[in-house]
Amino acid sequence: MFRDIYNTYTPKERRNIAIYIVGIMLYKFGLESFNGSITTLATDRFNAANAFAKVGILQGLNQAMQCVGSILIAPLIKRFNTRSVLSGAILGFCALTVILLICDAATGGRIRTDKNNYGSYNPDAIFPVYCATGIAYGMVELIRRVIPRDIVGGHVQKLKRMDSIVHVMYEVAGTIGAFSSAAVIKQLGNNYSFLVAPICFAFAGLAWRFLAAEGMTGGETKKGPLGYLASVGHGFLNFGRAVWVGAFLTLGSRKFCWLVPGYAFALFGHRYLENNIANIFAKSVLKDSSYQQIIVGGSNFGELLGAMTVFFTANGIPTPIPFIRIDALLLLIVWYLPFYHPEPNNVNEAWKIAATFIPISFGWAAGDVSLAAYIQSSLARVESKTTGVSALGAVMSFLYVLYIVIYAILSPTLGKYVDSTIASSGVHAALYNIGGVHFTVLSAIILLATLIPKGALSLNPTLLHNEDLNSDLTPDEVIATEGRDRAFMQERDEKDGSSNDSLKEKQRISA
Repeated sequence: MFRDIYNTYTPKERRNIAIYIVGIMLYKFGLESFNGSITTLATDRFNAANAFAKVGILQGLNQAMQCVGSILIAPLIKRFNTRSVLSGAILGFCALTVILLICDAATGGRIRTDKNNYGSYNPDAIFPVYCATGIAYGMVELIRRVIPRDIVGGHVQKLKRMDSIVHVMYEVAGTIGAFSSAAVIKQLGNNYSFLVAPICFAFAGLAWRFLAAEGMTGGETKKGPLGYLASVGHGFLNFGRAVWVGAFLTLGSRKFCWLVPGYAFALFGHRYLENNIANIFAKSVLKDSSYQQIIVGGSNFGELLGAMTVFFTANGIPTPIPFIRIDALLLLIVWYLPFYHPEPNNVNEAWKIAATFIPISFGWAAGDVSLAAYIQSSLARVESKTTGVSALGAVMSFLYVLYIVIYAILSPTLGKYVDSTIASSGVHAALYNIGGVHFTVLSAIILLATLIPKGALSLNPTLLHNEDLNSDLTPDEVIATEGRDRAFMQERDEKDGSSNDSLKEKQRISA
């Protein structure tokens, strides 16, 4: 089987896939180091009285800037080949991660000895730097979802297998990166632990420069800054239109309205678990913010197991409903946190917490991967109902923007509540509400949402809305889905041109 899969790709494709995987693993390893270090640095440097509120604002702004980055990059991948844009974006990310290292060194900061030795710069400087890295992060994340088609073309089976391999290796690097960054933080301190990030980003950018440029997209937009600015302006308008169309498609039908809690609410819960609850528990209960990365490492390992489970159970579990229900139920595991009183500054306790995060993130990843496949497949059948915008792109834009808005509002709001509750009643009282009660509400909403689609009342539905998503698309659906493809458009234009020539010849003869 593995030999057959290997022979599916040409030697050039195999070379490009190998280079791309090396780069993506370096990128993910550095990303885990940077994000974990920034969170622990901000938590320690901000005023203790409002630390978690400011960290919530910081993370919400970073998430919003990722949307901006994805819009800014779209005109670039039309003008330049994807390899060059991807490599340039990650090198820009590399440069931004160095700024705080320079600021800390220039103001007297030093590598950790028996305690963290921070520089005297204003910790609010973290805000503009982290926002700028959010733009770079959004650019890289968008391109890495586009470039697989440039590497292996539009062949569905090649793309599925490549995506599966890349996703597994991506999560392997993320798990190792999260676990190792905790040790690096202990050795170098929060202010120098992300020294690993620019090194990894630089090597990732260098690796991606060796991708073959042939077949990469690019060369469509006008040259010059005015052409780029006009493309960016159109990008913002098209993005706004896509969100509006996506909201109409999603909220206007029983078939798709359940995606709001199933995707956006579940994604918010997963991010809040890793970015906020893990941080609060590590800082205020375990008394060492570096332990957050050990906990996140367990979460990443759970995501890896969840993605692999969906890959091997695709035929036995045809719809995402069972996985989403499992995700909702496993969220309730967080109820033990308000009643758990571990020994502070004990790394073994962090590993125990990490182990309990594995099933929680397993449920989320399994639900997310299976739901993404469902969305892609089902929306391919309604492309003909939307003009000027992709139905899939519109719905995904709406769901992601909704998640950003929810996170941007609730993260600082709950952070402010945590700060005040810790000061008055202690951290476990805060965890009782932001963990137990909060996640119980999320779990109930997500579970109820899985009852909305037609045919979803059984434990393992075979069809939703009597639609067999494993069947091939009809010819009309194929045309609607692939109508934006360049080859199809060129072929259609050539046919129209020849038809017009024939018509003109008949008219000339008649005359």
